[in-house]
Amino acid sequence: MDTLNNLAISPTGFVFDPTTGATYSVNATGRAVLEGIRDGLGLEALVAQLSERFAVGEADLRRDVLEYARVLREQQLVPNTFELES
Repeated sequence: MDTLNNLAISPTGFVFDPTTGATYSVNATGRAVLEGIRDGLGLEALVAQLSERFAVGEADLRRDVLEYARVLREQQLVPNTFELES
């Protein structure tokens, strides 16, 4: 999780990885997920937090957050063994 902890995440959704120099652009939901994972939130806490901020059903949020975690693993921003816990 060191990579995720080192990311610079701007309020506008610009994400910079100082280790590799890679940059990413995320929307408000993506930023909220990144920050929630970095803060140690589990799946259910993330879904609850997101459902308060965005008008999306919890089942959709749960699926999308799990998919986003998969992408983070692929981009090596979290370890390959990373799983969101309930």
